[in-house]
Amino acid sequence: MGGCCSHDVSNRGKVESEVDDREYEYDHENDVFYEHSGALVRLRGCSRFVSMYTQQGQKGVNQDAMTVWEDFTGEKDVIFCGVFDGHGPLGHKVSQFIRDNLPSKLSTAIEISQQKTIKYYDANDSETASFNDDYDDSNPNMSLASWEGCLLKSFDEMDEHLAQEINTDSYCSGCTAVTLIKQGDQLIVGNLGDSRAVLCTRDSDQLIPVQLTVDLKPDIPSETSRIVNCEGRVFAAEEEPDVYRIWMPDDDCPGLAMSRAFGDFCLKDYGLIAVPDVFYRRITPQDEFVVLATDGVWDVLSNIEVINIVASAPRRSTAAKLLVKRAVRAWRYKYPGSKVDDCAAICLFLDEKSVLSHSQSHMNRKTRQRRSKSTRNEDTETVDGKVGMELEEEWKALGGFTRANSLSKLPRVARGMSKQQSSKYYTPS
Repeated sequence: MGGCCSHDVSNRGKVESEVDDREYEYDHENDVFYEHSGALVRLRGCSRFVSMYTQQGQKGVNQDAMTVWEDFTGEKDVIFCGVFDGHGPLGHKVSQFIRDNLPSKLSTAIEISQQKTIKYYDANDSETASFNDDYDDSNPNMSLASWEGCLLKSFDEMDEHLAQEINTDSYCSGCTAVTLIKQGDQLIVGNLGDSRAVLCTRDSDQLIPVQLTVDLKPDIPSETSRIVNCEGRVFAAEEEPDVYRIWMPDDDCPGLAMSRAFGDFCLKDYGLIAVPDVFYRRITPQDEFVVLATDGVWDVLSNIEVINIVASAPRRSTAAKLLVKRAVRAWRYKYPGSKVDDCAAICLFLDEKSVLSHSQSHMNRKTRQRRSKSTRNEDTETVDGKVGMELEEEWKALGGFTRANSLSKLPRVARGMSKQQSSKYYTPS
């Protein structure tokens, strides 16, 4: 489950009264604290720019974890967000371990990269003194290659650290990660697995979702090729013809439903990697917010549904909770015979004013109309007809969006979801 409260003392009473969540009680001091380089860390809650919420599913302990670091790397305009989805017997331990250690590794890598940039100018710039007087070591102009290098380095170090962690058995347990850094007008996304980041932008007064990540599944041809070249196998079990999984060469196990992850060391020799896909976008005035969420949300809600749910929230502080609650209801209606998956979401708003104000009156009218409908209709109502998103508009919104590595978003071998929702690891019936 989840909760929400504010660290800002001046607004604490207002925010807490808005989102008083009796379903989940937690120690505020343990969920908001200071970390590496003075960053303010949140494990739950909300602030001016962020709404966070998680809810346990029906499969046991909640294996989703999330964190937000404000003043990341010690800079006021830098925010780090991360959502982590564990799987396997100790997936919850792995996701918490990654949550607690990856941000500081990434922060250190960025600081080292910035120091190298300063030294480069010291050695090569003929006007070094005047340059360094004005130099901002947050370096908003770090190259895409530098950002990618920092993410690759920190993810690799994190996986090595996890392998050596004696208190967390990650041989047959692991987790995905979708991370985002906002620095000034830049968004840098690192993705590992099948969690997802989606940007909400606006064009001609219509909300448009821009998916910033690719769901890294074994059925992507380039992923399949790597796995097969490492002697791993990719196929769908007869009971789940739409779910392609990674299998060991000689055993029909473990059947992992993603092609990249932290941990899962039983498969690391057979094509599973912990190398993130890196994406970059320069924020435009039309960009409103970004949603990071685990597959428990994306498996039952489309990108357009997600951004419209967030945009319909009466307050920023409730946006993530509203999204997760809608996802849980969608699970119960769309897959009544399945166990609801864990859900976690972070909503990062990209400006100080209420970005929801543009569409608030429109969405409120729609909300009032929906209240007259039955609960079942409300649970499953889509918004595709309400916010027209033509294919051309989506491509238009992709301006300024760059993918850092060579992985192509190729067609899947097979698409769709099985009627009986699958787990991350294969469990024979």
